[in-house]
Amino acid sequence: MQKNWYIIYTKPGTEKKLAALLTKRKIENFCPLNCKEMWLGRKKKIVRLPLFSSYVFVNTSETQLKQLKDIEHILSLVYWKGNPAKVSDDEIDIIKQFSNNYQNIKLIRSKVVENAMVTINSPSYSIDGNLLSVKNRTMKANLPSLGYIVTAEIETEGVIGSEISFAKNRLMLQ
Repeated sequence: MQKNWYIIYTKPGTEKKLAALLTKRKIENFCPLNCKEMWLGRKKKIVRLPLFSSYVFVNTSETQLKQLKDIEHILSLVYWKGNPAKVSDDEIDIIKQFSNNYQNIKLIRSKVVENAMVTINSPSYSIDGNLLSVKNRTMKANLPSLGYIVTAEIETEGVIGSEISFAKNRLMLQ
């Protein structure tokens, strides 16, 4: 029985609750959180909000998907061309890397063709895979099955001459 990552559509604002409920039921899931700096009154506070509003990713087999529909907070599964939408492991790894390492992540709607791979070789860096660019301290990666490009600000101090591990791809900065 092969497991894949699928997308669950939730009630608004219940992403964290659903992720906790799925974890309690021992169902592998992922609810990416984005750290944002917000002003609450006169104080600046870091708030962790879901990166994808009303979506939670679940790693399960297609036969077990039908059992998930009865869980509280789940409205439906996300479908693409009549089948449950699958997200590749590489894209989940990219989302995990971004949500674990960066703050103020932004999602941009993409018109990039699915399975488009990028290979860039330049004197300053080398990229192979879904990573689109690193320019002006901004890192961009393509998520073709979701139709988004994810961007984040990176810290460049101490990066010169080192290597950043990014999912299964490697980015060499010189």
